[in-house]
Amino acid sequence: MDVYFDHISTTRMDARVLEEMLPFLRENFGNPSNQHHIGQVARKGIGQAREQVARLIGCLNSDEIIFTSSGTEANNLALKGVVLANQKKGKHIIVSSIEHFSVLHVAKSMEKMGFEVTYLPVDNYGLINPQVVEGAIRTDTVLVSIQLANPEVGTIQPIEAISEITRAKGVLFHTDAVAAVGNLIVDVERLGVDLLSLSGHQFYGPKGSAALFVRQGTRVTPLIEGGIQERGRRAGTENVPEIVGLGKASEIAMQEVNSWSSHILRLRQRFWEGITKRIAHVSLNGHPDLRLSGNLNIGIEFVEGESMLILLDMEGIVASSGSACTSQALKSSHVLKAMGVEPVKAHGSLLFSLGKENTEEEIDYVLEKLPPIVKRLRAMSPLYKEKEEGDV
Repeated sequence: MDVYFDHISTTRMDARVLEEMLPFLRENFGNPSNQHHIGQVARKGIGQAREQVARLIGCLNSDEIIFTSSGTEANNLALKGVVLANQKKGKHIIVSSIEHFSVLHVAKSMEKMGFEVTYLPVDNYGLINPQVVEGAIRTDTVLVSIQLANPEVGTIQPIEAISEITRAKGVLFHTDAVAAVGNLIVDVERLGVDLLSLSGHQFYGPKGSAALFVRQGTRVTPLIEGGIQERGRRAGTENVPEIVGLGKASEIAMQEVNSWSSHILRLRQRFWEGITKRIAHVSLNGHPDLRLSGNLNIGIEFVEGESMLILLDMEGIVASSGSACTSQALKSSHVLKAMGVEPVKAHGSLLFSLGKENTEEEIDYVLEKLPPIVKRLRAMSPLYKEKEEGDV
């Protein structure tokens, strides 16, 4: 049996999305910047997709949606674009210590350019205290960027409470919602954010399709110049098939996300209960309740995560140890480190991220295969032997 429990890395494209894209890969191939009828068919497809994405996130004006090639590009545009456009106000930025590297690395780059960055701490659940955000804001603060949900541990942040603070202080607020949009209900009006990043491949759309919501009136300096596409904020001929696919994925998610979430949550609960019954010395990383429905990040003591992943893969089970952007680095997760998880426990963490197509049979299969793998690895662990001898 093949089991895919790595949906935080990417999802399988929905067949309905592919069907929507195909005409724009063949007969509707025109350049949307052209005024002739072939170009206008492509332009119409982009316009429809823009409206579909806007509806998914509760955006009232579809012109506030800028299409990008990835969530990483959207995050780069949000941080660099806003900070550069508003640097006359100040050069201070606030981010959390558990952001995706497409935020953290940008923050480091901005420091080299003369900007100052405050990295906010999190508690042992990965939560940010809104009062800490308020205390970090200064008169020269230009932007606060805090993710809506962490892709590694699933913790969902109090974005609404934070946005109340930033609005009162007159500071722009961006949220990286790549892990959240399409997996839970997201409404930019309710959240109160000025900018929001999303990516289609996180909710059964195509890779290479993403967007940045930019509230009307927010100044953003483009990172890519050369044309008037995306209202002058991102030059270059649009990737029409991918954008159309993102629109269709957004339409489907808007209609079905509640049923997906309920199904996935039931599977996650079954999985976690089964693990705790079968394996000793395990812990849950992240908040027990305020977390993405499909996220199960567990710490298994006295074993190394990469070894478990290899042995699981040999059984046809695909999982991960954290962000796909860092999976080849073999380093302890910066997220778990920020949460205060001991390095030896962090290295023994596994991330199972479930999706809409997963089944109870797959859960039971993993519950059958994982315990013997843990037992096998612990038998070779001197730390586990010390633990067992100490318990005798």
